[in-house]
Amino acid sequence: MMLRVAAVQMNSGPEVGANLRTIERLLAQAVNNDVQLVVLPENFSLMPRHESDRLGAAETPGQGPVQAFVSEQATRHNLWIVAGTIPMVSQDNHRVRAASLVFDNDGRQAARYDKIHLFDVVVSDQEAYRESDYIEPGPVQGNQIGIETPVGRLGLTVCYDVRFPELYRALVKDGACVFTVPSAFTATTGKAHWEVLLRARAVENLAYVIAAAQFGTHANGRRTYGHSMVINPWGEVIDEIEEQEGMAVADVDIEHLKILRDGFPSLSHRRL
Repeated sequence: MMLRVAAVQMNSGPEVGANLRTIERLLAQAVNNDVQLVVLPENFSLMPRHESDRLGAAETPGQGPVQAFVSEQATRHNLWIVAGTIPMVSQDNHRVRAASLVFDNDGRQAARYDKIHLFDVVVSDQEAYRESDYIEPGPVQGNQIGIETPVGRLGLTVCYDVRFPELYRALVKDGACVFTVPSAFTATTGKAHWEVLLRARAVENLAYVIAAAQFGTHANGRRTYGHSMVINPWGEVIDEIEEQEGMAVADVDIEHLKILRDGFPSLSHRRL
């Protein structure tokens, strides 16, 4: 059975209301394309001018305008929505959690994964990042990474997670056949590594990958790469949107995936 998914791409800014209006418009487009599950990008509701602004926007579980908005949109459109990341309160008063929330088509929160790998890197002399200054990592144990959906069992990841193949192996062990990768990949690292990393995670795990990204220049001067895409278990890019607002749309066929895994059983050939 073929079911349609979409990876939304946008250029989020510092105004939550404006970002949500963009999402509302894009979700309506997804419904017109017969999509059953949508993945929103990392930071879809807020790309702040100052990282400290995340604290003021942080929501508590089950409460807050962004969660209410996504829940209402899921119900209205009869959609499953993977809500990229939403800043959520943490035990650290100076940091937030980057939570990827899944809402079912009745508007209920079905899963929550808090990003565990934080982007603390020096890309060049002019470009450095320290996510751990304003984001508290999710726990390795007890962090929900899988959820059953109409398009198959999702494995939930976020952005920098894609560089850690052991996480994806754990997801496959948990039964995942579709990986979601909401992201705000930098323009520099995206050009070098984005597609090759995503395709590698698909090939080595014989899984679909739905990667929803931010693109363009944001209010804080950060540049993100875009190129949202859906990749099949053979590592082929089924659909891609380059550097503009919109979405990549593709059909997921879990029965074909199962046949592929049976005929090409590399996952069962592992020795380590």
